[in-house]
Amino acid sequence: MLTWGDEYPIHQTPEPVWVAGSDRNFYDRYFFNGYSKDGSVFFGAAFGVYPHLNIMDGAFSVLKDGVQHSVHLSRVMHHERMDTRVGPMKIDVLQPLHSVKITLEGAEGISGELTFEGRHFPVEEPRFQRRSGSRTVMDVTRMTQNGYWNGWIEVDGERIEVSSYYGTRDRSWGVRPIGAQDPQPVVPEKPFQFYWVWTPLNFENLAVYFHVNEDEKGESWNTRAVLGMDGADADGLMHLDHPKFSAEYEAGTRRISKGLLEVTDTQGRLHKVHYEPQSIFQMKGLGYGHPSWGHGVYKGEYAIEREDFKPGVMTWKEPTNLHIQAISKVTHEGPDGKSSEGIGALEQLFIGPHAPSGWKDVLDA
Repeated sequence: MLTWGDEYPIHQTPEPVWVAGSDRNFYDRYFFNGYSKDGSVFFGAAFGVYPHLNIMDGAFSVLKDGVQHSVHLSRVMHHERMDTRVGPMKIDVLQPLHSVKITLEGAEGISGELTFEGRHFPVEEPRFQRRSGSRTVMDVTRMTQNGYWNGWIEVDGERIEVSSYYGTRDRSWGVRPIGAQDPQPVVPEKPFQFYWVWTPLNFENLAVYFHVNEDEKGESWNTRAVLGMDGADADGLMHLDHPKFSAEYEAGTRRISKGLLEVTDTQGRLHKVHYEPQSIFQMKGLGYGHPSWGHGVYKGEYAIEREDFKPGVMTWKEPTNLHIQAISKVTHEGPDGKSSEGIGALEQLFIGPHAPSGWKDVLDA
């Protein structure tokens, strides 16, 4: 079968582009967030392509005045991976590795036209590889880029002008659990464990990126920390060493109340970033862990649905509420004693034991 992609010199195998290896869980996804510099408005978007499920889906979500407004969309893509539209939602690559546009036209009361421009060359994260027994659970490459947003959003007739909002976008592809759950689990079954912090931050003249996956002992199995000055190319990104993230949690929960990142630069000097979470954005508003709109779930030839909720009053322990981005004020404390203020997302997903946090079970706190 030939598709639009076969017109471009992007083939990786002797197969046509619509073939993506042999794993049914292969996916290809865009993720975006954006926020006003005072944190009063926060939005996110996700757009996924699942070649072997023959599904394409998207979601857009806006948090303002304590209410998160979300729209979910899905369609059968008929194997045409380069037609990046689902109903009224569309993704356009304007300049590869630099600029991308999201268009949303009258999607259940939510519309928008938003253009992202990168502040620096994208950060390539280390390859994520994770197994459960002999079964591959995760085998993923991702690139992340901080930048600026311009455009507008409209929710139920209220227009939000987006002018030089900060934000982040990423592109990831590979294998991770998508669509319907596997009916035959790996045996013997082991308790699931996942400790994940992903935190892209924006300051006036630079951006900072950090993530970490830790096992139950608190040992990192995937991490990266990078500083990007405005306009930095691939060689101009500063990779930071010895990243260490520590957290305090709200009493009786797994929600971070204060965070501290410590890293050293290329000259061995210590830098600190302090996090003060201000509000919560629920990632299920973009399909992550959603009970009915999970990524790659078959919804028929075409489906769209709107939902609104108040993240601040939702119980943290409900499994679908675990995955969040906390909009956070951040302070960079440099080795010269100077400090600067910024803002960013403190994404967190914590399941299972984690010795440094004192957790021994699936969701104890």
